[in-house]
Amino acid sequence: MVPGEKYHLYNHANGKENVFTEQKNYDFFLKKLAHHILPVCKLFSYCMMPNHFHLVLQVREEEALRKLWQKRSDLPQLSQKQIELKISKSFANLFSSYTQAYNKIYNRMGSMFIPSMKIVSIEDDAHFCKAVHYTHSNPVHHGFIKKMEDWPNSSYRIFLSKSSTKLERDLVLETFGGLDTFIKYHEQPIDLKN
Repeated sequence: MVPGEKYHLYNHANGKENVFTEQKNYDFFLKKLAHHILPVCKLFSYCMMPNHFHLVLQVREEEALRKLWQKRSDLPQLSQKQIELKISKSFANLFSSYTQAYNKIYNRMGSMFIPSMKIVSIEDDAHFCKAVHYTHSNPVHHGFIKKMEDWPNSSYRIFLSKSSTKLERDLVLETFGGLDTFIKYHEQPIDLKN
């Protein structure tokens, strides 16, 4: 992943187990996400399902990442490759810290997530809107609920509220053309071909 670019990421449980078995697991994952990922990425949407999750995000600009990681000005400049490795390490830290805590609580061993998460580069605003919509529609698509506002572990309801959030809500709504357009777009079935 490279600075400034938008992505749709998703990862699945390793094997047939679930990654999230209780509500507190979803809440803990969000805390870990805020700690490890939000310093390096802007979060646009998310959805956590029992055995997988989806994120739509943008890696922060290179200058912001350099400020984050290069506290002293007398250090040599980080190379592009070093920055990309540090971004990847942030995700590895998220998965590792969540897995370690989960394993300790539930007395299990081994990895929880498939080793290589799927990363799809988002090319334009149309693709961005489809990725956000797909992310929010996932619980409906998998038959857990009939209406996406009924799923407690996605960002969809945050867009319908005025509560404070770490999501880039204003930017997302602006890209969709406002809240009414956002809601209308989300009322259509997801496009599985794209």
